[in-house]
Amino acid sequence: MASSPPARLGKGAIEAENGFRNQKRGNRGVDESELLTVPDGWKEPPFTKDDNPRGLLEESSFATLFPKYREAYLKECWPLVQKALHEHHINATLDLIEGSMTVCTTKKTFDPYIIIRARDLIKLLARSVPFEQAIRILEDNNACDIIKIGSLVRNKERFVKRRQRLIGPKGSTLKALELLTNCYIMVQGNTVSALGPFNGLKEVRKVVLDTMKNIHPIYNIKTLMIKRELSKDAELRSQNWERFLPQFKHKNLNKRKEPKKKTVKKEYTPFPPPQPESRIDKELASGEYFLKESQKKQQKMEQIKAKQAEAVSKRQAERNKAFVPPKEKPAVKPKKASTETKIDIAALKEKVKKAKKKKLGALTAEEVKLKMEADEKRQKKKK
Repeated sequence: MASSPPARLGKGAIEAENGFRNQKRGNRGVDESELLTVPDGWKEPPFTKDDNPRGLLEESSFATLFPKYREAYLKECWPLVQKALHEHHINATLDLIEGSMTVCTTKKTFDPYIIIRARDLIKLLARSVPFEQAIRILEDNNACDIIKIGSLVRNKERFVKRRQRLIGPKGSTLKALELLTNCYIMVQGNTVSALGPFNGLKEVRKVVLDTMKNIHPIYNIKTLMIKRELSKDAELRSQNWERFLPQFKHKNLNKRKEPKKKTVKKEYTPFPPPQPESRIDKELASGEYFLKESQKKQQKMEQIKAKQAEAVSKRQAERNKAFVPPKEKPAVKPKKASTETKIDIAALKEKVKKAKKKKLGALTAEEVKLKMEADEKRQKKKK
C-alpha cells in the first residue's frame, strides 16, 4: 500500500511527479556548475497579453509626493509619461495642488508587474532623475534602487563632505561608477537614485554605504575594475577571486585628540573624607556668632558698599579708556647718504668739457701731428 500512489492524485499529477523524480535522478551525474550557468545572450521571453488574456481582477494604484522645484519639469514632460504608460494600459495623473503623482491599472492591463515599474518611475521622477533615464525602468532588464543616506551621518558638515566625495571633482567618481556598474546614478539631497541591471545596483549600494562610513570610493572602484577584467577570462570565471583583489588596511594617521579637562584619579584611602564645617562652626571660628544683630547688619552693609565701590571703579576705568590717546609711531628719520654711493662731480665736469671741445667725427691732437708728419715725408720723396 505504501508503494502505490494515493487515490486523491489524478493521472496527470502522478505522471508529473514521476517525471520530476526521473529528472532528479538523471541530474545527479551532471556537474552542478553546468546546471547553474546561463547561456550567453539568453533573455527571458517578454510577457504578452496571451500569457494573461483575462487581465487583472482588482485595480491597484500608487501615489508619491514631489518637491516644489520639480513642478515645472514634471509639467513639461508629463504628456510623454502618460504616452509611455498608456502603451502598457496604465493611467497616470499629476496633481499640482497637492504636489503628487498617481498611477493606477485599468481593465485592459494584462501585466501584473507593470504597476510596480510605474510606481518606480514616478519615484525616480520625484527624485530629480530626468525622464529620458527614468523611462528605462519599464524595461525588463532594468531595476531601480533609492538609497537613503540622510540618517547615516549625524554631523551635517561631515555628511556634505562625504556626499561630495561620492560625486568627486567635476563628477569624475560618479562617472567612473556608472561606467563600471552600467547604472545611472543621481545624487540628490538625502537620497541616491540608481537605475540599471541588478548586479550593478548591488555594487552601487555597497559603494554608497561604504562612502558614508568614511571608506573612500576609490578603493571600491579599484576592486570593481579588477573584477571586470577577471570576468572576461573564461577559466577564472568559476574560481575564487580573493587572491586577486587588493586588501586595504585602515590607517588612522591623525593622533588621538586629548580632552581639555583631564580627570585625575585620587589615591585610594580607606578613611572617609572629613565632615564639612557647618555655618555655625564657621561663625564661631570667625567670632561672628557672638556679635549682636545690629553689628551683623552693619558688617553686611560694609561688605555690600565695598563691592559697590569696586564695581564703580571698574566701570569708571572702562569709560576712561576711550579718552586715552593711542601711542604714536616714531617718525622715520631720513637715512644718511653712504660714502660708497657718492658721485665724483669733478671727474664728471672734466669729461663734459672734453666732450664739448671734441667735435663729432674730429681727430684728436695726437692723430693730427701724425698726419702732418706723414704729409711732410710724402712731399720730400716727391722732390
